Amino acid sequence: MSPVAAAGALAIITSLTAGGLPTAAQAAPAAATADAPITHEENPRVPVGAAWTEAYFPSSDGSDVELHADVLRPANLPADAKTPVILSVGPYFSHAGETAPAGWDRVGPSARFQDLIDGARLMERGYTFVMVDLRGFGGSTGCLDFLGPGEQADIKAAVEWAASQPWSTGKVGMYGKSYDANTGLAANTLKLKPLQAIVSQEPTWNRYNYLYSNGVPRSNATSTPRSYYSIATMRPLADESDHYKANAEYEKTHPECESDNLTNTQNPDPKSSFWRARDFASRAAGSQTPLFVTSGFIEDNTKPEEMQKYLANHQGPERGWIGQWEHVRGNETNAKGQLKMGRAGWFDEVMRFYDEHLRGIEPSVTDPAFSIEDSLGNWRAQPTWPVTNDAYQVRLSPGQYIDNGSNAQVAARSMAAPEAPGWDIEYTPEAGSLTTDQTALLSADAPGSSYWSWSTPASEQVRITGSPEVTLKTRGQGNVWVRLWDVAPDGKATMFNENVAVLDHSGSTSFELKATDWTFEPGHQLGVQIGTIASRGWRPVPSGETITVTDARLVVEVQDPRFDSPTQGDRSPYLDTYVRANTTTLTNVGTPTFPLNVSKQG
Repeated sequence: MSPVAAAGALAIITSLTAGGLPTAAQAAPAAATADAPITHEENPRVPVGAAWTEAYFPSSDGSDVELHADVLRPANLPADAKTPVILSVGPYFSHAGETAPAGWDRVGPSARFQDLIDGARLMERGYTFVMVDLRGFGGSTGCLDFLGPGEQADIKAAVEWAASQPWSTGKVGMYGKSYDANTGLAANTLKLKPLQAIVSQEPTWNRYNYLYSNGVPRSNATSTPRSYYSIATMRPLADESDHYKANAEYEKTHPECESDNLTNTQNPDPKSSFWRARDFASRAAGSQTPLFVTSGFIEDNTKPEEMQKYLANHQGPERGWIGQWEHVRGNETNAKGQLKMGRAGWFDEVMRFYDEHLRGIEPSVTDPAFSIEDSLGNWRAQPTWPVTNDAYQVRLSPGQYIDNGSNAQVAARSMAAPEAPGWDIEYTPEAGSLTTDQTALLSADAPGSSYWSWSTPASEQVRITGSPEVTLKTRGQGNVWVRLWDVAPDGKATMFNENVAVLDHSGSTSFELKATDWTFEPGHQLGVQIGTIASRGWRPVPSGETITVTDARLVVEVQDPRFDSPTQGDRSPYLDTYVRANTTTLTNVGTPTFPLNVSKQG
């Protein structure tokens, strides 16, 4: 059974003086109970206009796991006034801090989505906001499960609990970014009746892809599981209730939590039962929950791999902001005050989405289904993503390379920072974004490590969209790295897409690259580079063998930019940073062998 102690225990907590300094002058319950909600005036960690309570309830898998929730209700409403619920479920809601102790001097609800509460005026609008700790995190018992069946049972329990409370209308929406965006995508696959809307910012679409690429470990394959265990074992604050403290200590008294987490996640086989349970792109087939997503095509953390598959499998209403940014929120700004996604009105559009699906309020503004920023920084509206005018397969040149990792890989690894114990999915970019110097090492001049194929120059603007797919027939065992380049007439080339794979022993290997939306100007060529993996973003084991590629095909989906329907949005600031870091000059562009056109003819 999960540890349980008296939830009404008392502890000394601080109050603020008029000058804003804490003083231990007031005794209050450590737990914010339904009978004694706590407001901002009593505890400044509670958002203005909210009344905070805590609750505990069982997970839905019949185990002994007990989940902890922080509930923020509009303080001006009666305790039993029914409201729709916005729910976030994840590992980052510990009272002590998101990923490490934050130095709080008193217990209070997580401020992770304070921006949503304030920016969307949730309390003023009459919404309840609920934050639930996944098993093993914060005030919940159990072993962390990396979005597996256990955590999916927690998500189901959280949705159904939020819908069944006397203060709930029974309609629940989910909100999150990164890990707690992934819990939204997982919830959609569970087809839960109370769940009426999901907002998911910068998720992984198939959990396998966060640690592996087609059998090749990513650089964070071991550091991410370790990081989450460190989050799960954070020390609770001194003035937590005995109930919360006992639950928070669960993993420290169950060493199998750490060992199972590390063992299970080190399986590189995407077809294993462990990873099939976390393949949300496949499991989204037939799902209907209205979905609002964001994803950066050039994301430095959660890559947009299998996004197209997930969206195609999902059958419900869809909304999306997708473009050329890093791992950021829709409302986030940089030091200059620029919106990192480049598009204004995030919270307004989110609340129109929630009002429509949780309250039945017809939007007063017609928002595009998808708002998309291409590689030139131009925004357009589309009814779905992708929209293609043609899709065709091209034959690439045969060739050879040595799967030795190359000198470039050694150089890149020497510049890579060691794995830090605090590495986590939410804040630290995955080691893999190349500097200009590193990119130069990986150019066409790298001897023996890769070979190239070239398209004809584009006769007019043409956009490669969707998820390009490559098929290789090879001799020799090892690894392969495929990269796509936008090559200008002067040889200046920008790498805009890539992926890697372990070559199949059968000699035939197929895999998708990342989702993309890259516009080629007239005169530009597509360069396709095939070779050994020379990037610190992955940890391959080079075979040392010569790999002979006897047949190579690339399937591309193309769109004609002439038919774009413009919508508001500015060039996202990260796009220039990405282009600088991934551009080099090629001096040996070869003879074109395949077309780059909106139509495959000509």
